[in-house]
Amino acid sequence: MKKVKVEDAVGMELCHDVTAMYDGFKGAAFKRGHVIREEDIPRLLDYGKRTVFVWEENAGEVHEEDAARRMAAMAPVAGARYTEPSEGKVLLMAQERGMFRVDAGLLSRLNSIGDLTIASLPDHYPVEKGARLASMRIVPLVTQEGQLAQAEELCRGKKLFDLRPYRRRRVGVTVTGSEVYHGRVKDKFEPVVREKLARYPAEIVGATICDDNLDMITTAAKRHLELGADLLIFTGGMSVDPDDLTPSAIRALGAQVVSHGVPAQPGNMTLAAYVGDTAILGVPGAAISLPTTIFDVLLPQIFAGDRLTKEDLVRLGSGGLCQMCQTCRWPNCTFGRY
Repeated sequence: MKKVKVEDAVGMELCHDVTAMYDGFKGAAFKRGHVIREEDIPRLLDYGKRTVFVWEENAGEVHEEDAARRMAAMAPVAGARYTEPSEGKVLLMAQERGMFRVDAGLLSRLNSIGDLTIASLPDHYPVEKGARLASMRIVPLVTQEGQLAQAEELCRGKKLFDLRPYRRRRVGVTVTGSEVYHGRVKDKFEPVVREKLARYPAEIVGATICDDNLDMITTAAKRHLELGADLLIFTGGMSVDPDDLTPSAIRALGAQVVSHGVPAQPGNMTLAAYVGDTAILGVPGAAISLPTTIFDVLLPQIFAGDRLTKEDLVRLGSGGLCQMCQTCRWPNCTFGRY
């Protein structure tokens, strides 16, 4: 492209929109691709345009809108769509609920390529249908073909973004505690768990209240597995008191414990484990009294089909401290962002 005076641009093709503002109007007075005519010159001058950019035969240049389309094409996402370019950028929009994942390393490499800029929601972010997930554009009006080719090669065979829809889970809930089992205290755990599970495609196949008895707890959990549970949730008995037997009961199932304790508050004593492909969460008492704990952070990942790892849970340390806002805004906050 080249810059020319408007008086010298007659017969030439605009390579950008010309924006006008007057009488409450703001928009494109001349669109990209418009061939400038003699009668356009006074209007362009009225809009404060003494010069314009026009196309010239200059191999290797790619216009911002064409660049945005190519950037979108190199990072397709099932369950989401890209908008048409507007003001040089495309937006990635969610078409279903799920867990948004980002290859942060790849994203950094792409954003290190000269003119390219790609912004997105954080990795491990639960999103609703219609959410804005990412934006892509180049900074100047045109970029070199080589920069886009470099980005496309980096993305080949990789997923920059992924939207993992929530999968149906059959859930077994085991509530422990002698005070609850014997009716001395009303159970508050099960209603909380049911409320949180209602946000996901969950079917509760069983909910059992158990005494602080190892055999009773493991028997209840085994029964839930027999009923087809592929997610077991245990509540209560997660601390280090002598009567807190829930972690021992989980191990007695033959479960592989990923971690008992996570660097997150509230929910520090959370236990994550697996017996085969069945996910297990041991949920501490904070889930009763607080609107959001690490339980809320881990649930969408499990329903999206992500298998929790020790590395994932350790990474919670940065972003693992809830700010205890007067009005909870989760997930639109720092808690659980890693």
